[in-house]
Amino acid sequence: MSRVTKRKHVMNEALWDDLELPKKDHSVVKVLKSMGNNLHQVSTPSGEVYLVSMPIKFRRNIWVKRGDYILVEPILEGNKVKAEIVKIFNKESIKFYKDNNIWPEEFDEKKNVGEKDNDGDLFENTNRNRLQNYSESSEDDSDSEGSSVDESNDLKH
Repeated sequence: MSRVTKRKHVMNEALWDDLELPKKDHSVVKVLKSMGNNLHQVSTPSGEVYLVSMPIKFRRNIWVKRGDYILVEPILEGNKVKAEIVKIFNKESIKFYKDNNIWPEEFDEKKNVGEKDNDGDLFENTNRNRLQNYSESSEDDSDSEGSSVDESNDLKH
């Protein structure tokens, strides 16, 4: 099987285009952060925090980032890593789960509006200075300070 064909099948399996309901032992969790080595720290609706692993077939084909919702299946023999990722939710699958009353209320976006605004997903470039608004008096002070520095530099040359 070619790399492209494999990636197509893995993407279809991970995203479940047919929108199936979860099995009894599956649970919905939110990704808190990536821990490396295909491990992710997640939080359950009850607030429990633990590690989940990315299955081998999803590695290098599927990426999970902080704030994503995923469906996990528990691993019985795991001490630190307690579950394995089964599905990564997209907007359509979240809507499907909400319509079928399967989505946890703790993860409901409308409930948590005060915590996160809509611009939270946008990348903020920290390499550029932000524009700051100063009152007119502070602008006059900065102009006079700047001119005195320029005059002292001119005198030295």
